[in-house]
Amino acid sequence: MQRRGTKTVTAAVTHDPQPAASGQPGKPLIVTEDAGLLDDLLRLCAAAGATPEVHHTVPEPRGRWESAPLVLVGDDAAHRVRGTARRRGVVLVGRDQDDAGVWRRAVEIGADHVLMLPDGEQWLVDRIADVVEGVERPALTVGVIGGRGGAGASTLACALAVTAAREELRTLLVDADPLGGGLDVLLGGETAEGLRWPSFAGSRGRLGSGALEESLPKLHSLRVLSWDRGECVAVPPQAIRAVLAAARRRGGAVVVDLPRRIDDGVAEALAQLDVGILVVPAELRAVAAARQVASAVRLVLRDLRVAVRGPYGPGLDDREVARLLDLPLVGEVPVEAGLLGPHESKEPPGAVGRGPLARFCREFWERALLEARVA
Repeated sequence: MQRRGTKTVTAAVTHDPQPAASGQPGKPLIVTEDAGLLDDLLRLCAAAGATPEVHHTVPEPRGRWESAPLVLVGDDAAHRVRGTARRRGVVLVGRDQDDAGVWRRAVEIGADHVLMLPDGEQWLVDRIADVVEGVERPALTVGVIGGRGGAGASTLACALAVTAAREELRTLLVDADPLGGGLDVLLGGETAEGLRWPSFAGSRGRLGSGALEESLPKLHSLRVLSWDRGECVAVPPQAIRAVLAAARRRGGAVVVDLPRRIDDGVAEALAQLDVGILVVPAELRAVAAARQVASAVRLVLRDLRVAVRGPYGPGLDDREVARLLDLPLVGEVPVEAGLLGPHESKEPPGAVGRGPLARFCREFWERALLEARVA
């Protein structure tokens, strides 16, 4: 068992529960006779946008217990659900912080979590909201950053996103560089309707992932969060955290184009990534610059890899660049016009499905998704 925060407690189950059935997704089940506790749970469900089903004991037929995506059992009702079929997604909820017996009761009913109110309210609201939104596996989130200026990181980020969308993954491309000119421009959608970063500068807490997705411009079968052409607006780390957390909950793939400077906002973005790709031209000065970038990024992101872009300088190849940077090698980024200068084509990077860049991106996603599934 492990603690979540100071008093809100998360307990690991000691059995091997069966997956919950999918009978009525999005509708949590509450089991309690404690009127005060019920009022609190109903309030938290309302805050998460959920309408729960309420019972004093295990509902009949028993299939409802097994199919509910989330079961909130009041500590007063623990003895009434004892002996019920074991399953995932059971939370034992109480108020007495000093009651050591709650752990024994949690094990007896096969609870995944023990949660005490009021300390655990925000955690529970988030968990209920996950149920409402149908959250299963979060999006595989990949960040791309240049080892030096002009390395082609933005173009590779766009190509990765376009390829993921073509492979029928729900895809969101996030422009985390306010001084980069806007990825919507690179995709030919600077006039497309939808919100840009300044609209989210005041975001706090939890954003609805579905509402976020629907509010953004849709370009080339993917959603894009970019910057507008107005004055530069500071987006605080809390807003970046809220937006990226909502994007991840939607599932599929999220690609983040990162600037080379690491401030608090970029550090927040790095903390949300599963994998980082450092794009490095095969030149000694570029490798030297990339070493500095990598050292800063690795303070936050554990899984940082290098993608090398030719042509190669004397004595260098992709493996040597990876060795000098002490990073795992993603591969050699194909040399295409879009990676060597401003992109002026009507088609976005990676749009030609049979081209070398699209092939590079497709192979990356195949490996990364497989790694995520077996992790």
